[in-house]
Amino acid sequence: MNIILAKPRGFCAGVTRAIETVERALTKFGPPVYVRHEIVHNKFVVESLRKKGAIFVSEVDQIPPGAITIFSAHGVSDRVEEDALVRGLDVIDATCPLVSKVHREAKKFEEEGREIILIGHRGHPEVEGTSGRVKKEVILVTSEEDAQNIQVKNPEKISYVTQTTLSVDDTKSIVTILEKRFPQMQQGLATKDICYATQNRQDAVRSLAKMVDVLLVIGAQNSSNSNRLRDLGEECGLASYLINGAEDVQKDWFVDVKNVGLTAGASAPEILVQEVIEKIRTLSSSPVMVSDMDGISENTFFVLPRKVRRD
Repeated sequence: MNIILAKPRGFCAGVTRAIETVERALTKFGPPVYVRHEIVHNKFVVESLRKKGAIFVSEVDQIPPGAITIFSAHGVSDRVEEDALVRGLDVIDATCPLVSKVHREAKKFEEEGREIILIGHRGHPEVEGTSGRVKKEVILVTSEEDAQNIQVKNPEKISYVTQTTLSVDDTKSIVTILEKRFPQMQQGLATKDICYATQNRQDAVRSLAKMVDVLLVIGAQNSSNSNRLRDLGEECGLASYLINGAEDVQKDWFVDVKNVGLTAGASAPEILVQEVIEKIRTLSSSPVMVSDMDGISENTFFVLPRKVRRD
């Protein structure tokens, strides 16, 4: 059996920055350090940081006044920032810079008097954070059907932003509908907000799908970008499975399978990839060969928040 590893896969620069922010804060200030929501959507990562002294909470009112507090990579609303200020929390913002860029974009559109369409998944922390960065209520579009049916006040003064971890293809389809309905809206910029890492991992799966019989995607069930990778594999005609790690791998997935594709969402660490490889080896009755596909080498780097940089 052959295992072909997607390239790129796993951690993106924003995730690396967020995790290192928590680790640096624990080292510099000592535990406990409080984190609003999961720092990234991965159980392994969250549990590892919890063991080091990070405490994850749903809202800032669960954090003792004055405590070191980290906002997750997904970003937060203005209300959360204001609540943290009232409680006197010592905030370190680990919001991914690409998400912060979308926040600035939404505020700019609001200042220009435009209605804002937000393309994304209802209830996702990033969507909640972005919609909470503007005072006007945004118009949430989650599907092509929404795009066909939304009503706006002034079609000539409307703009859109998107969640950064969406399916590239789905986003293009939604934006195509919006462009036809609202010709005065910005044109030809469907994927302007989608993270480089999301695009790269989706492109890698498209290429990988041509080489393999089954696809495994390592990522959390609540990880948007990981779900999109699994969905993309299915759209390419592959049996595709979203797994947390080696414990989820099933022997019957590999019956009559010669080539297995393996990738990891942007929040999944490489150690989980290696554990899955070892699990497949224990399940296989024949030798297992592992190789990397040709692909993009990412070198994006984001500077850490000032409060946790080394002096």
